[in-house]
Amino acid sequence: MLARGNRIARGADYKAVVRGGARCAGAHTVTYVVTTPHARPPRFGFIVSKGVGSAVVRNTVRRRLKAVCAEALPSVRDGAEVVIRALPSAAAAPYGELRGDVVRCLRRRAAA
Repeated sequence: MLARGNRIARGADYKAVVRGGARCAGAHTVTYVVTTPHARPPRFGFIVSKGVGSAVVRNTVRRRLKAVCAEALPSVRDGAEVVIRALPSAAAAPYGELRGDVVRCLRRRAAA
């Protein structure tokens, strides 16, 4: 699980990353990355809309994405802010495919 310091919590922060970040699209996710000059741990945020499915499905997808990011945390550079938007296909995607989408985008945009 991601620690409190590794989470984006404010709506304005989400908006800044999505509007100003580098975009990387996968089959099941869209990843936005902004690199800040601040020397703080990387932060992650997740957008899982009602188009993905019911509350149970959305929470399952969010938990899977959080697990992928917690696993990839050591390879992400300090100061990176990452927002991952789940697409409707993420509801039926196996964990390995979600992991592949996110890790590929993190390597391209936020690797340390």
